[in-house]
Amino acid sequence: MARRRPEPVQVVKERRDAALAALVGGVPYIRRLGVQFDRRGDELTAVLPFADRLIGNPVLPALHGGAIAAFLEISAIVELAWSGLWHEIESGRISMDDLRAGRLPKLPKTIDLTTDFLRSGLPRDAYARARVNRSGRRYASVHVEAWQDNRDRPFAQATGHFLMPLSAEETDG
Repeated sequence: MARRRPEPVQVVKERRDAALAALVGGVPYIRRLGVQFDRRGDELTAVLPFADRLIGNPVLPALHGGAIAAFLEISAIVELAWSGLWHEIESGRISMDDLRAGRLPKLPKTIDLTTDFLRSGLPRDAYARARVNRSGRRYASVHVEAWQDNRDRPFAQATGHFLMPLSAEETDG
């Protein structure tokens, strides 16, 4: 029995990049806040490029707490959606045609998010990585840490709980 020839690396990379772009591009608030994602394999780093409009306290100056919390929540939701989408992309169940047509799974919905502000966010770019602690059919728990200059010195962290969207099989029943 002959093995199926693997796809060229560039084709796989393009499909992954298109899936992430479609996932992020489908949420206007992500674009409004300016959050971007750097993908290395299956690992995502969220990037919040500094902008003057993100300053909450001009005296310090410090990033606005709401912008920080939103950045952490976006990072958690996209990581959670990406971790589920990854298997669909790799198995070929989601094609480039699906991505071009905007056919992606629904995003998880936030149940709660607890944010810890560990120090002031400085007027510079911020980065975040989320880790899925638990992901089941209906519920997921995610932890996120945000840093600026040194990953070992986070300035904020959050733990969130999310309601997972129903699968196609569950909605048909």
